[in-house]
Amino acid sequence: MKTKTKKEITENKGITLRGVVVGDKMDKTVVVSVSRFVKHPKYGKFYKINKKYKAHDEGNKFKIGDKVEIVETRPISKDKRFKVITRSQ
Repeated sequence: MKTKTKKEITENKGITLRGVVVGDKMDKTVVVSVSRFVKHPKYGKFYKINKKYKAHDEGNKFKIGDKVEIVETRPISKDKRFKVITRSQ
């Protein structure tokens, strides 16, 4: 089981995802692509799934290609349910 850091516990109880910024044309919003490997239930083959999330970026400081961590928050707009917390390594 993954242990949560102090920052994750104090800010909220939502899930944390890592991804790459693929769009930054909106004001205070970035589009983050998160990829994960899933095992097929019948055949056992692993395949990659990419999903894009819109995340809130208050200072417009993240650009395309940055690796970031996003965390689930309350709904900010129609599509935004995540907030960028930091650059990941």
